[in-house]
Parts: sequence; structure tokens; C-alpha cells
Amino acid sequence: MNKKICILNGSPRMNGNTKELIKKFTEGAKESGNEVVCFDLQKMDIHGCLGCCKGGKDELCPCVQKDDMMKIYPVYKEADIVVLASPMYYWGITGQLKIAFDRLFAVAELDKNYRNPKKDCILLMAAEGDTESNFAPVKAFYEGLISNLGWKNIGIVYAGGNMDIGDILNKKDQLEEAKNLGISI
Repeated sequence: MNKKICILNGSPRMNGNTKELIKKFTEGAKESGNEVVCFDLQKMDIHGCLGCCKGGKDELCPCVQKDDMMKIYPVYKEADIVVLASPMYYWGITGQLKIAFDRLFAVAELDKNYRNPKKDCILLMAAEGDTESNFAPVKAFYEGLISNLGWKNIGIVYAGGNMDIGDILNKKDQLEEAKNLGISI
């Protein structure tokens, strides 16, 4: 069965290592007949959550702020799978990704019990460090996030050893892992 996939790209580098992971993942996912939409958050006008808890009144744009999240909401709501893609910044996801993800709470506000829509989730992450301990804080965040949302993890690609733009192009195994994850859907 074909899936709808929403990728939230938190990388500020439009041609960086994270974007290469996304390209390979997308290639694999499309080969398997899936529909993929990627949002490059760095290029978008997205403001931080106000914590106002006044969203959820408008199905088309559930947040009170009217910015580029209006482009993401309909794709997110229809998606079967959400891909969180980010380089590691100080042992976490980028601010761009965190801000956009926080704003998805407005969709939960559409439900009187604040239930988030159920999704499958994938994490794609490029990083300079390449040890298990390097990725441990991100792993803990990701597992906590999807557990509390009631989402299912269907794959993670930790691509370590990638600091400079283009480093990942010399790591065919990491790119192949991302492509194979896309194919597996």
C-alpha cells in the first residue's frame, strides 16, 4: 500500500549531508510507490510557538499564527509517515526542526482531548561524531517524543563522521542505508 510521507528537513544547509540522506531516502521511497513531500524549514517563515493554547479552531490552519506552517499542516495531517531530518547540533535536533515540530501541537488542539494524529516516524540524522554515546541524547529525545505521541518508529539512520558539506558523499553505506529505508516502506 502506498504511503504519504512528510519530511521535515531541519538542516540550514540546503546541500548539506542531511539533504543527501533525504535525497537517497526519497529516491527509495518513490521507487516503492510512495508519495513524498519535503519541507526545507530553513527557507520557510515559521515562528516559534506562542504557548497560547488557542489553536484548533480552524481545520485548514489550526494555529493562530498565519505563517508558512499553513503549507505544512495539510500535508502533515494526511501523512502516514513523518520523517524528522536534522544534522546534530549540540547533541540534539536543530532549532528549525524543533520550532516547526512544536507548532504541530495546533493539530492536536483540533481534538477535544488533545490527541495527536497517529503516525509512523523516521529519524534521519547526520553528525560529526560517530559513536553510540554521541547519538545517545538524540536517541533518548526521539524515543521519548514518539512514545509520548503514541507514534511508531519505523527506522533511524544515524550518519556519523560527517562534518563538512559533502562528507557523506564518500560514505556510500550511509546513503544506501537511507535509500533502503525508503524502499522498505
